[in-house]
Amino acid sequence: MAMEQVILVDEADREIGSMEKVAAHKNGGTRHRAFSVFIFDEQGRWLLQQRAAGKYHFAGLWTNACCSHPRPGETTEAAAHRRLVEELGFDCPLTEHFSFEYQAVSPTGDLAEHEIDHVFTGVYAGEMKPNPDEVGAVRWVAPDELAVEMQQYPERFTPWFKIASERVRELR
Repeated sequence: MAMEQVILVDEADREIGSMEKVAAHKNGGTRHRAFSVFIFDEQGRWLLQQRAAGKYHFAGLWTNACCSHPRPGETTEAAAHRRLVEELGFDCPLTEHFSFEYQAVSPTGDLAEHEIDHVFTGVYAGEMKPNPDEVGAVRWVAPDELAVEMQQYPERFTPWFKIASERVRELR
């Protein structure tokens, strides 16, 4: 089986090549394209995912519904839909809102993120089938409760979620 590849990008998010996924997260991280999907229910609650304990970095932390990387030759939106199904067992219409660049070092210090993260949102209220290899737990949380929790326990959340959630809150 071939190793998973990510799309390397320049500061303007123009594709400049590809690299094996784990290698792109070593030595301070190599800039690559990523996405984060935020899902809400009809009441405006946010779907959170706790990353599975076996994830290669940021394991066990809470984050948005789904996040990953498009593959070479795959659009970012297509990748977002693919990963929603792979991680949570459902799909729904998505809208892309913004992107941002960030860098973060994993709590273990051995891996790092350097990504241009494209943020999508969607509304969903049906059944989920979380993949235990990807997802440790899921929960719905009201935005006000989430804001308090993130302020009191920031170490429980992924760095990209903390950055993107501020802007997503403004969209709601």
